[in-house]
Amino acid sequence: MKTFLSIGTGPGIGFETAARFAQEGYRVVLSARNADKLNALAKVLHQSNHQVEVRTVNASNPASVIALIDEVENTLGPIDILHYNAANLRQATVEEQPADSFVSDLAVNIGGALAAIQAVKPRQESRGQGTILMTGGGFALYPSPDYLSLSIGKAGIRTITLGLFEPFKQKNVHIATVTVATFVSAGSKEARDIAEQFWQLHSQPQASWTAEIMYPA
Repeated sequence: MKTFLSIGTGPGIGFETAARFAQEGYRVVLSARNADKLNALAKVLHQSNHQVEVRTVNASNPASVIALIDEVENTLGPIDILHYNAANLRQATVEEQPADSFVSDLAVNIGGALAAIQAVKPRQESRGQGTILMTGGGFALYPSPDYLSLSIGKAGIRTITLGLFEPFKQKNVHIATVTVATFVSAGSKEARDIAEQFWQLHSQPQASWTAEIMYPA
C-alpha cells in the first residue's frame, strides 16, 4: 500500500487532501502537534474504512520533522507523497509582532517545509519516483501587512517550489504547490476543491508536470 504523509494536518485543506488520497487507496498518515485533534480527524477516515495512522510532530523543529519521516519510512515503508500543510496563521502587523514570534512563525511556515523536503527527497530520488505537495497561499502574490509572517512564509513556499521544480523533475520527483487565494474553512467546498487540485497535480504524467496551480483559477 502506498503512503501519503500529511504534515500539519488541520480540519480544512490538510484533512480533505488526506481524505482525497485515502479514497484512491493510499494509507494516510496525519501529523500535527495536537494528538486529540488528529485522532478526531482519523476517526472520520476510519469510519469510511480508510487506512489511517496518526503521529505527532512539531513542524517548527527540524529534528522533529526529520524524526517523523524516519519513523514513518522505517515502520510503514516508503513515503510516496508528502504534503506540507503546516502554517502559523498569526494576525499581526510589523508594529505588533515581536521578533521572537516572527522567527518562530517562519520556522513553521517555511523552515519545517525545508526540513521535510531535505529528508524525503533523497529517498524518493533513490526509488525513482515521488511527489512533494505544498500548501501555498495568495499572500505570496499579494502580501498582507496584517499577516506579515504568513505572507513571507507563503512567499517562501512558492519560491522553494518553483526553484526546485526543474532539478527535482530531473530526478523523477514532482514538487508542486496549490496557491490558495481565498479563505478556506473546515468541511467547505473550497477545501475539497483544493484537495482535488492536489490530486490532479500528483496524477499528472511526467511530461506534463506543472509546479503550481492557482485556486481559485
